[in-house]
Amino acid sequence: MKVLLIEDEDAAVRRLEKILKEADASIEIIKSLDSVEASIDWLRNHPAPDLIFMDIQLADGSSFEIFEHCAVNCPVVFTTAYDEYALKAFKVNAIDYLMKPIKPAEVVVAIEKYRSIHKVALPDYQALLDKLQQPQTPLLRRILVKLGQSIRLIDMDDIAYFYTRDKISFLVTKNTHKRFPIDYPLDKLEEMLNQSVFYRINRQFIIHISAIKEMHPYSKSRIKIDLDPPSEIETIVSTERASDFKQWLTGGKLD
Repeated sequence: MKVLLIEDEDAAVRRLEKILKEADASIEIIKSLDSVEASIDWLRNHPAPDLIFMDIQLADGSSFEIFEHCAVNCPVVFTTAYDEYALKAFKVNAIDYLMKPIKPAEVVVAIEKYRSIHKVALPDYQALLDKLQQPQTPLLRRILVKLGQSIRLIDMDDIAYFYTRDKISFLVTKNTHKRFPIDYPLDKLEEMLNQSVFYRINRQFIIHISAIKEMHPYSKSRIKIDLDPPSEIETIVSTERASDFKQWLTGGKLD
């Protein structure tokens, strides 16, 4: 199935891409567009995808304007934070209307609806739904570290940040400024941390919000962070995470 995404929030795009791939690995996301103008131009000059996931409020206007300027010859799943457009959505090509933050199980149902309408062979969606409804990975409250010949228990609130170097993961404590090697890779840690206070700023660092001392604008829309305790490695929020990071700082929605 070839899927087109029309969404102007980077974090929402990444989340939807992840949900779609987990729902059906055969899905091909052929393009992600972030404006009415870009969507009209793309749809006029490319074959229709099998399905479109479309946000309603885009940076340069309402996505309903797309239908006024070009033919949309495929079903659409609308994604939005507003419920007042539902009737209008189903007057165009909508087969579903998902409210943000989008839930994985709702995406699975939308795909199942598309496949049933178009007589496409269905994978085992019940198994997928059962999997999605299983309890998520429990959050870490404490972590074990080795200290010489002994083992020490450290509360998550005492940790300033995690980082990786030479394929080894470390944690650094807030008050004592001590560094300990740990057995968790950052990819696994990221799933087990409280995302309201921990954030992965790039491939190498996961930081606690209280460890941020100062922030500075950096090249290509990136953000440089001074940590407390200081890090010997430069800590910069990657370009693709910068927008989501700013939302996280202010307590906004996460993807």
